[in-house]
Amino acid sequence: MDGDARRRAAAGAGFVLALAGAVAALWPALAPAGSPQRATAPLRLDAPLPQWLAPGARVQVSGWAGAGARVQLRSRGAVLARARAGRLGRFTLQLRAPARRGRYQLVLAEGGRRATLPPLVVRPVVLAAGGDVNLECAVSNRGTPVPGKQYVFRGAPGSLAGVARSGVDVVSVANNHSLDYGTEAFLDTLAHARRAGLGTVGGGADLAAARKPVILARGGVRFAVLGYSDVRPLGFDAAAGKPGTARAEPAWIAEDVASARRRAEVVVVYFHWGTELATTPDARQHAFAEAALRAGASVVLGAHPHVLQPLERRRRKVVAWSLGNFVFGAASPGTTASGVLLVGLAADGVRSAELVPARIEGFRPVVDRARASRVLRRLAA
Repeated sequence: MDGDARRRAAAGAGFVLALAGAVAALWPALAPAGSPQRATAPLRLDAPLPQWLAPGARVQVSGWAGAGARVQLRSRGAVLARARAGRLGRFTLQLRAPARRGRYQLVLAEGGRRATLPPLVVRPVVLAAGGDVNLECAVSNRGTPVPGKQYVFRGAPGSLAGVARSGVDVVSVANNHSLDYGTEAFLDTLAHARRAGLGTVGGGADLAAARKPVILARGGVRFAVLGYSDVRPLGFDAAAGKPGTARAEPAWIAEDVASARRRAEVVVVYFHWGTELATTPDARQHAFAEAALRAGASVVLGAHPHVLQPLERRRRKVVAWSLGNFVFGAASPGTTASGVLLVGLAADGVRSAELVPARIEGFRPVVDRARASRVLRRLAA
């Protein structure tokens, strides 16, 4: 046999061997029910389940079992998900995490066979929220101050990298200082935030962008974040074809929250609202909060008064009327009292909410670290 013939024969043999291997792998799944071969079919998942999920979170997992087999995912005697395998043994499970936190040992079952899986931890997702920071400004080297405005603020573009490194995921630009240096600087602010890895809400290149949510996924739950401002210097509002901030308008809020609810299980709305130094919410704050809550929001956050206002729980919802200052100069009475709001969230909304106290020294908040650690340990337990 010449060289070409040997190569053709080797190639043919390789193909035959590969085909034979494929048939051998599929035969157990194709074998009739009750045959000895079927018992050797694999019972496994394609990939491990997440190490943890929020209560009520949904996740889809696939795997292999015997052809036509009834497969269950169990824990503590309860069935968490079930499916029937196809002709080739392929199955897909729609798992919903238990409603109660805890550590769940999982078992994949098919008839008399069992496969023990790594345990699943069920615990809330923790939202950490703060009040006014020095991002309440333009972040740009361009632009000129808005004429006639008493206070105008801006920061260096490089400052946002530190914000991202600190663990912040989303910032609201809906406030009364984000356009202090004009449209050009405002668009720079958005661009610098994106480059730093920060999501921005409450402002954009036009009204549609300003009203658009940021969607995040954590612990198997999708979260939508929206932002609006009720403190609106002339020319700051976004419009069709005009950059700016999202105006707090009850009809818009209701529409946007309802739309976000179709894309996410939990909606968080951050408002810039209220009266400076007022320690209780006013009628406008109540109107905006009600619009958001009725439309399906679970968390309503507020800032601008520069002082703390009450924290209000409503079953699976929470309203923080004002989170006060956070990274901000505090000279007026009451403005040094600050905190970090820690909200435990599940797929059905708020499970817990607690403000960890802080006190502003200079421009920086000094948090009660011991209390923060206790709260976080309790949430993660």
